[in-house]
Amino acid sequence: MRTSAMTLCLILAITVGSTFGQAQRDATAKLRENVFHLSEVMLHDGTNPPAAARFYAYSLMGAYTALLMAEDRLPDILPRLHENPQFTLVKKPKSFAQAFAAQYAMLEVGRRIMPSGRMLSEHQANLIKEHREAYGLTDRQIAQNVKFAVEVADQVLAYASKDGYGKLSTYTRYTPLKGEQYWYPTPPVFMEAVEPQWATVRPFFLESAEQFAPPPPTEYSMDTTSSFFRQAMEVYETGKNLTEEQKLIASFWDCNPFAVRFSGHMAIGLKKISPGGHWMGIAGIASINAELPLDSAVFVHTIVAMTLHDAFISCWQEKYNSNRVRPETVINRHIDPDWRPLLQTPPFPEYTSGHSVASASAAVVLTHFFGDGFSFVDDTEVYFGLPERKFDSFYQASNEAAISRLYGGIHYRDACELGVEQGRNVGNLVVRRLIEAIEE
Repeated sequence: MRTSAMTLCLILAITVGSTFGQAQRDATAKLRENVFHLSEVMLHDGTNPPAAARFYAYSLMGAYTALLMAEDRLPDILPRLHENPQFTLVKKPKSFAQAFAAQYAMLEVGRRIMPSGRMLSEHQANLIKEHREAYGLTDRQIAQNVKFAVEVADQVLAYASKDGYGKLSTYTRYTPLKGEQYWYPTPPVFMEAVEPQWATVRPFFLESAEQFAPPPPTEYSMDTTSSFFRQAMEVYETGKNLTEEQKLIASFWDCNPFAVRFSGHMAIGLKKISPGGHWMGIAGIASINAELPLDSAVFVHTIVAMTLHDAFISCWQEKYNSNRVRPETVINRHIDPDWRPLLQTPPFPEYTSGHSVASASAAVVLTHFFGDGFSFVDDTEVYFGLPERKFDSFYQASNEAAISRLYGGIHYRDACELGVEQGRNVGNLVVRRLIEAIEE
């Protein structure tokens, strides 16, 4: 297996032979900005974590496919996917505008795949204006590149339409299982279960949703000598004695699009980025810090997004397989009826921790690209009023994200630790597919 540094150098050698100039720096920064515009739409819609990862993945696939067809300098990962899209080559415009076409395709997929995607039309218009004014593209050149980008997006959207997402609303409505050991809706709004059939959605790299199923969760038992009871008590005691640093860590990684605050009789939804959105932000930070040219940055973002998508499929398969009860429910029933977790409990079963699985999978892929010991300042949550945090590696960040769920009072320890293992398995599979594509 090639080292992370060697793999990154391979990608850079494939994509760009020139030095990293201001134009490339601007293009990569613009990519990060437009990826965040995808996040803004999801914030508006309150998109759940698995669906958010799917929207990122197909939107970035639009950008990646546009570059792959036009320039053929990126590794072709499409044959390595669970189902090869077998896209038809779209003719490259005579005056191909790399940054414009790739990002327009990304926004076009996002515009048409998300419920409120029309909000992205404004950013497409801004992209046209910027490239006309700053880069001198003529109306004819813009029209040619828009046509190319839309034709690429058409194929990506056709591929997405066959992944099973459209069938989710046709399944029988989910009913919580009977038994104290099983998940039950939690306060304050007792939302019904989110995406109980998500494991039926087609993955990008996984052979099946069950491929990396974790060991069964600790057996439910309220015997005071049992492992489960000790874990429940750990959540309870930790929640009562949180340090300021632990509170900050829990809040930094909260990323709960379902959070609701009550003011009198009024319920106010709190806008928060999804776990996948947080890691897409980190991918952008790393790409800029490493001075990646646009095509390499698009490649990194695409692989991270696809990895997150598969991580949520793997995690959601286990969530509704084990269907384990949340700490808040157990503690209120058996230990302290007045106890509340620091974070609001998300509306789906507990095991494994989605944050742990998703974060660990992304950390494996990003470490492969940028190397271990890649330090960065994560300012993803500054937009939401939280201070930035510095990390010495992607693994350090993902491990903090995992344990944050125990601090927040919404997961037991085994869900966090075994979720990390599950996520790393997903990430390692993606890395193997990457190496195959690069060495092909």
